[in-house]
Parts: sequence; structure tokens; C-alpha cells
Amino acid sequence: MHNRLMGMKIGGGTCLCTGFHATWPHAVHIGSDCVIEPGVVFKLASKWSRECRVDIGERVFIGTGCEMNISKHIRIGDRALIASGCRFVDHDHGFTQPGPIGPQKGEEGEIHIGQDVWLGVNVVVLRGVRIGDGAVVGAGGVVTRSIPEGEIWAGVPAKRIGQRATKAE
Repeated sequence: MHNRLMGMKIGGGTCLCTGFHATWPHAVHIGSDCVIEPGVVFKLASKWSRECRVDIGERVFIGTGCEMNISKHIRIGDRALIASGCRFVDHDHGFTQPGPIGPQKGEEGEIHIGQDVWLGVNVVVLRGVRIGDGAVVGAGGVVTRSIPEGEIWAGVPAKRIGQRATKAE
């Protein structure tokens, strides 16, 4: 109930387990019938703006200890399965100017996870990536570029290793 009082939109039948945290609850929208396991963090890394938000579809599963470090936007489609320990970061630090890296402005890019996507344990998804509907990323993969729908990727950096069947046989 506390998150709703802070402006978070949570669909019916959704389970937010203990230990869930959002720095700006009003910028988080979670659809119906989702499961958000313990220790999930939505770290909205910028000051409040209409662009900085987390949008989660219907029937999404997000495993224990996932972190979304967002300064722009992340969209997770319906029926996505996100295993424990996954990380999403939609921005970088700048480092091309002399002086400390921390204060330098880096690049940003929205992250879009399609419908019916499965991300294995400890996957990292970086700025500007779009993962197409039905795609799979193997455990420990680091996704630095967009993945077309239905493809299977794995590795560091993640690369295409296969294709899912297009219809039930």
C-alpha cells in the first residue's frame, strides 16, 4: 500500500515482495498479475521528469536482486521473464574530457524489452538496447546492441547463437 500512496501504479493481482525499492515510486507503472521478487530495485538516477520512468507490462516476472538503473526510460513487455540478478543501465559516464569522470555527462538511451522475452540469471542490458519479442538471452550475457525478435543470444558481449522456432510443432 505504501508504494501506491507514493504514486506508484500497480495493477491488480501483482505481488511486490518485501525488500522491493523504488527511488521515485510515482515514475513506476507495473501491470496486472506480475511478480516482483525480493530485493528488486528501481533506481531512477535523475531528477524527476516525464522521461524518467519504468513501465512494466502484464504477467511479468522479475527475479530476486534485479536492478534497473534508469535515467530515461525502460519498457518491459507483457509476459517477460527476467531471472535473478539482472541489471539494466540506460546511461553511461562521460570520460572524454580532462578531469574527474563522475561529473561528465554521458550518453543515454532507452531500453525496450519486448513481449515474451526470457533473460537468464545475471544478464546485463545496456543503454539504447531493444530486445525483440520472443528473444532469449543466456545467463550472464551482456547485451550491448539490439536483438531481433525470436533470436537466442549469449556471451560477453552477447552474440546470436540461435533462433527460436516460429510456430509450435
